Amino acid sequence: MAYAIIRVRGHSGVNQDIEDTMKLMSLTRINHCVVLPETDSVKGMLNKAKDYVTWGEVSDETLARMIKFRGRLVGDKPIDDEIVKAGSSFTSILSFAKAVNKGEIRYTELKDVKPLFRLTPPRKGYKGIKYSFKNGGALGYRGVKIDDLIQRMM
Repeated sequence: MAYAIIRVRGHSGVNQDIEDTMKLMSLTRINHCVVLPETDSVKGMLNKAKDYVTWGEVSDETLARMIKFRGRLVGDKPIDDEIVKAGSSFTSILSFAKAVNKGEIRYTELKDVKPLFRLTPPRKGYKGIKYSFKNGGALGYRGVKIDDLIQRMM
């Protein structure tokens, strides 16, 4: 599986170690999203930045929709099926998203792709950016409910 990781909180008052960790994940601004594979190193980075990000397992359909509508190439060009065919061995965005979700390929291996998705603030807002998702807030692990948040942010 692949994690969709969204930065929820800003730069003010952030410990430098945590800021460096989020920079390694390419999360430099609020409402930016990255898709990373589920590995031990990624889990360690998420544990370190859990008070500033939210994450969960993204579904194939949501990932394909996010690539189609919010994925960008260098030069701010949108991604479509022809670009996926030319830059990889996959025939469509959906098949590419399924492979990314299974861990067969990384999203950043697509030629000239920007490594993050710039999302809009969620409709109806976040519940609270200082509390974990378990306690009624927006931070930390949210599992498959990350799809609902991403749909509100596209």
